[in-house]
Amino acid sequence: MPSQRALAQVVLHQRQKTVPFEYKSIEAHHLYLVKIGVVMSEDSNNIDRRTMLKSLTAGAIYSIAAPSIVQAKSSMSPVDFPSISEDVSPQSLAINESFWARVAPFYDTAQGIVNLEHGYWGKMSRPVQEDFVANTRKVNTELSYYARKHYADDQIISSNKVAEALGAKNEELVLTRNATESIHNLIRQYNALGPNDAVLYTDIDYPSFKDTMQWLATSRNIEAVEVVLPAQADQKQILDTYIEAFDKHPNLKLMLLTHVSNQHGLVLPVAKISAIAKLRGIDVICDCAQSWGLLDFNINDLNVDWAGFNLHKWIGSPVGVGALYMKNGSLSKISPYPGESDPDNTKASARVHTATVNFASILTIPAAIDFHQRLGGKNKEARLRHLRSLWVNEARKMPHIEVLGALDDESASGMGAFRLKGKTSLQDAQALQKRLEYEFGVFTVVRVGLDSGCCIRITPQVFTCANDMSQLVLALKNLA
Repeated sequence: MPSQRALAQVVLHQRQKTVPFEYKSIEAHHLYLVKIGVVMSEDSNNIDRRTMLKSLTAGAIYSIAAPSIVQAKSSMSPVDFPSISEDVSPQSLAINESFWARVAPFYDTAQGIVNLEHGYWGKMSRPVQEDFVANTRKVNTELSYYARKHYADDQIISSNKVAEALGAKNEELVLTRNATESIHNLIRQYNALGPNDAVLYTDIDYPSFKDTMQWLATSRNIEAVEVVLPAQADQKQILDTYIEAFDKHPNLKLMLLTHVSNQHGLVLPVAKISAIAKLRGIDVICDCAQSWGLLDFNINDLNVDWAGFNLHKWIGSPVGVGALYMKNGSLSKISPYPGESDPDNTKASARVHTATVNFASILTIPAAIDFHQRLGGKNKEARLRHLRSLWVNEARKMPHIEVLGALDDESASGMGAFRLKGKTSLQDAQALQKRLEYEFGVFTVVRVGLDSGCCIRITPQVFTCANDMSQLVLALKNLA
């Protein structure tokens, strides 16, 4: 077992390789590590800190600044996938660590860091990754001969696969590069606004979409209404807040409605809000960028006319694949993309113009959906909710931690967020993110845009284990 000073020297040496660090001497850095609990003074008897030290010295802290990738030596076929009994409920499967330990090898693993930031994009499973590599070779070999003669047919197969998985009609679904492209087009091309109308969005919406809604209001010289949701909320509070906004602004014509907030994973009662909005003549654009695959649902469950999706977050496709849903009969209010023509309003495809895309990514969509469905949407949702509960239930007991987002189960997803109480500025959040990464080996991300202030988002994946969440909990305790 290395001495405390030797451990501090190793940690400092590793950090100085890749990141600037304010502690230039071993002695100063050792004192700092004692202070924050990564190493202990000789008379320390803090059990949590000893546990943290043990977990970090097992490997994470020595390679914290430069994670490495570990790949299995041989390909794993879907035949090797652990069986899922129909008699086992998703909730029971969610807590079965043995089952998820057999799922984890289907994903390449990064060593040296506990990555709890999987909300940016999702990791492809190894079978999907291998299919993507094969498709990349195919496209790179056949080039324009394939692209001009055969790609259109294959693209239709992939598009129809997405439509079927979402419960949409084939003609209602258009492949895009991401949800941002889909929703930007819906907002910019919405054409049903009059001079006295207003548009609505909330503080929990994606920052870029809020900016675009503000642009829409300014460009049409109309009112933009921002609704602030509680920092912690349940389904009733969310619904009541929207109804209050509808009552206060009877001139609302269009609203942006987020299914799952990218900031803290709050799930909104989209179908109920949309039903009330429609009764009042308010059109709804639904942001499903984070929800499909994080939650298990059918597009008809949401009761919306338009929605944007990502497949590269929770469905597990290659990066650069999204989708635009436009319900039959809804096209007249969304103009064709500039330069496109659709005089009869029958072609959802005329609402986007993606130009050249990553052909291989599109070709890999069926493999990604097949793997997602093999694991099971309900099983994934239950597992991710369970992983969130492992840290949230403990964090709520800590007086120095403020957990954001859901107050009830219906409002919760696998994503979550927190901050130190009273520390709401961007600088506070950035400092907290760095501490979690460089002191405790836990990688997270800062989220901005909430009216209540900035926060740290925690986003596990299906290959995340309970021990990873335990390391986060230990870090949270030592942040006091």
